[in-house]
Amino acid sequence: QVQLVESGGGLVQAGASMRLSCTASDGTFARDAGAWFRQAPGKEREFVSAISWNGHTYYADFARGRFTISTDNAKNTVYLQMNNLRPEDTAVYYCATSVVAGIISTRDVYYWGQGTQVTVSS
Repeated sequence: QVQLVESGGGLVQAGASMRLSCTASDGTFARDAGAWFRQAPGKEREFVSAISWNGHTYYADFARGRFTISTDNAKNTVYLQMNNLRPEDTAVYYCATSVVAGIISTRDVYYWGQGTQVTVSS
């Protein structure tokens, strides 16, 4: 059982930046893909970004150009750098792992983190 712990959420104004971190209990990101999803109130959980074990990155259309995913395998951590945040980015952001690398669905996820709230005010 892999445990994923997110951190870095909070309240920011539109246009600000924020970095989310996800630390795994083992070296899962060195062998599996790491990913971020988000879920806004009343909406389904949606894919944000993913990074394969060898560094290939994938982004949802709304994230491309504003968000950057990266890993630090020495720290068993995946990051999501979010720039130029918008009110519509407000959601709970979840870290995940998958053996599938790419633009994945929730069905491809093996483990979930507990989520971290990101709120962007206008």
